[in-house]
Amino acid sequence: MVKSKRIVPVVVAVLCLMSPWEGYAARQSSGSDPLAFQSAAVDTSAINPVPGKNGMVVSAQKLASEVGARILSEGGNAADAAVAVAYAMAVVYPAAGNIGGGGFMTLYKPNEEPKFIDFRERAPLASTRTMYLNDKGEVVPHLSTLGWKSVAVPGTVAGLELVRRRWGRLKRNQVMEPAIRLAEDGFVLQEGDIELLNTSIQDMAKDSAAKKIFLKEDGSSYKVGDRLVQKDLAQSLKLISEQGAQAFYKGEIAQNIVKASKEGGGILQMEDFAAYKPRVFSPISCYYRGYRVLTAPPPSGGGVALCEMLNILEGYNMAKLGLYTKEAVHVEVEAMRHAYSDRRDLGDPDFVRNPVQHLVDRIYAKFIRDDIPKDHAVASDSLQAGNPQPLRKRIPAGEKVQHQEHAETTHFSVIDRSGFAISTTYTLNGWFGARVVAEHTGIVMNDEMDDFSIRPGVPNMYGIVGSKANEIAPRKTPLSSMSPTIVLRKGKVKMVTGSPGGSRIPTIVLTTILGVIDYNLNIQQAVNLGRIHQQWHPSAIQEERGTLKPEVISALQQEGYSVVGMDSWGIAEAILVGGPSLKEKGKAAYYGGVDYRHPGGGAVGE
Repeated sequence: MVKSKRIVPVVVAVLCLMSPWEGYAARQSSGSDPLAFQSAAVDTSAINPVPGKNGMVVSAQKLASEVGARILSEGGNAADAAVAVAYAMAVVYPAAGNIGGGGFMTLYKPNEEPKFIDFRERAPLASTRTMYLNDKGEVVPHLSTLGWKSVAVPGTVAGLELVRRRWGRLKRNQVMEPAIRLAEDGFVLQEGDIELLNTSIQDMAKDSAAKKIFLKEDGSSYKVGDRLVQKDLAQSLKLISEQGAQAFYKGEIAQNIVKASKEGGGILQMEDFAAYKPRVFSPISCYYRGYRVLTAPPPSGGGVALCEMLNILEGYNMAKLGLYTKEAVHVEVEAMRHAYSDRRDLGDPDFVRNPVQHLVDRIYAKFIRDDIPKDHAVASDSLQAGNPQPLRKRIPAGEKVQHQEHAETTHFSVIDRSGFAISTTYTLNGWFGARVVAEHTGIVMNDEMDDFSIRPGVPNMYGIVGSKANEIAPRKTPLSSMSPTIVLRKGKVKMVTGSPGGSRIPTIVLTTILGVIDYNLNIQQAVNLGRIHQQWHPSAIQEERGTLKPEVISALQQEGYSVVGMDSWGIAEAILVGGPSLKEKGKAAYYGGVDYRHPGGGAVGE
């Protein structure tokens, strides 16, 4: 068992809005995104990363970060800590942390080949390509996002057990004990926890099992300072701790989930659970200014987009162009536009032949770069996937973003004293997934089926326009934007990073990498950076309000761009090795940067 002693962690839960340039204070209050908070601006130079001598854990929930640091302090390695954090997040961050969903891990252990673990959800055996369409071929609203028919086969438990067995040191009960205790004894809800509950409580109140967990006995809502106890989830975690993954995929837990699915109009079967196996791939590898970037291959389209953007931007002197100048934004946006256009035809590698090597080739990037105009925007409709040369026409002025998204996933980064690093992004898809729970399990289920192309050509909840390559098929994994990333220098880990954010994940990771490598920011400043995004369609530039100076926006508009200010997005969690920034040597070995956009996050040094 894990010892009961409590580490005194160094935790950052930054609520302030920070910027190194004028005008960044102009932010919105909390709007449609519950993770957008208004506060006074301060200088980022006053915000320091959290140091760690022997390891670092950064997540969106400080209690989970503490769990990971505790495991490291008691002899566990990065694999043990990552598994412990993932189970703890299922308890203390149930909006996205999970055992009823799935995700990706990028893993780098010194003197071993890097690995990418795909434990993403799969389509049930009974699924069909038209299952969310009515008799007229129209998409039935909410059918792929709410309720049991939206649930795909979960992969988290299988993935975590694979990582623990293959790379961990500690026994399963030791890494799971902190999560079991948190579920059984409960934890005190803070502001961020309540904000997340409020996003979904109306839907969960319609599900009897979810209602028992997330509403009080009298039907009232939880408040800040209340204690959330999850006895059924504790029992499920105990079963997994005692019996391993088979408890989830072949035992009582699977039986309860399948029963609830059938009663709720879903299509899950015991055969779906018995057939699930995680996959191990080699990560995509690309280089940026001498740094090796390891990131997610298909079934993620995020890593392909990230490497394509980096390859394009490597041909520009970004430091000389300047942080968020008109010239820098112009080339960043066009790199984003091409990369997102190219990722549209990617899919599950068991079903689709993906042109990954072509898309991440530096020569291909050079062709794109050579064709990016200096004085006007490229028209999104002129781009053909895999072709660097667009047709010549401008974007219509005033085009608006039609599909907003939320940061409905979660990410955590871990590194131990040996330099063994794991970057993990996992999810239920929407906040609290399908917003249903199987009786007696306490497990919130995903709504991952919405990540398929429900009808090719129609956007999903994240504004992603789907293709036939991502249409529904039994046992298929939907395309994702999740991009857990590790950056190496001369064979050693230099950075561990990632973020939630739906289709914006690759551009969030891009911004963090550029902030550290090109603009010499420390890791906390790089995480704090205001964000811009362009994803082919919609073709407008999205910016966190106040990120770009008014004169920059005006200059971009004169070039044919539309710029739309939006609520804050993403919750990047990052680690830098060797110093707080590339230009500073630190007294500690590891430095953590936690995203100010969420009030409950923590960077905890071991």
